Amino acid sequence: MSGTPGRPLSAELSEQLLAVAVDILAEEGWGRLNSDRVAARARAGKAGIYRRWPTMAALARAAVSRSELVVLPEDGGSMRADLLGLLTERWSQPLNREERAVASLLGAARHDEELRAGLDEALVRPLEAAVQEIGARAQRRGEGVRLERLRLLSSVLEAFWWQRYRMPEPFTAEQIGCVVDEVLVPLLRPAGETVAA
Repeated sequence: MSGTPGRPLSAELSEQLLAVAVDILAEEGWGRLNSDRVAARARAGKAGIYRRWPTMAALARAAVSRSELVVLPEDGGSMRADLLGLLTERWSQPLNREERAVASLLGAARHDEELRAGLDEALVRPLEAAVQEIGARAQRRGEGVRLERLRLLSSVLEAFWWQRYRMPEPFTAEQIGCVVDEVLVPLLRPAGETVAA
């Protein structure tokens, strides 16, 4: 052994390996993600994969955590409009490549802490941040949404979001409107109070 450190990791190869991992997850699922397949598709050595990520779960986490699954809408002027914007941006479209990759991890993540962390980074935290910003907008407009209701909204939205990844078709505009008007908006107000439309 010479004792000299290894070569610096190539950022370009890292990006290529992450992209290949997303492709495999999206096209074939978590069960088909392994170092042989990634190396073959990326035309790279397996050692280069394991120098970066010690396990396939770590690679999957790194790959999906970069996905933009939640897009904060422009301020729509009301809590209801902001929620419609938040959901319509993603829920009205078929699952894209990154969403299919994330969806492939749902079952396995129940039993793997690394995969769970990847899903938290990909969806849970960005969704919580979006809800917090929508709530802050509502406060500035004087809509007066309570903090505990925003926490509940985050939890309910997360459940709906995961369910969306299991649906064969995107939501229709009518279905999104029903979710907002009949589930989410009523959730934000205690009995007898109203939320601006």
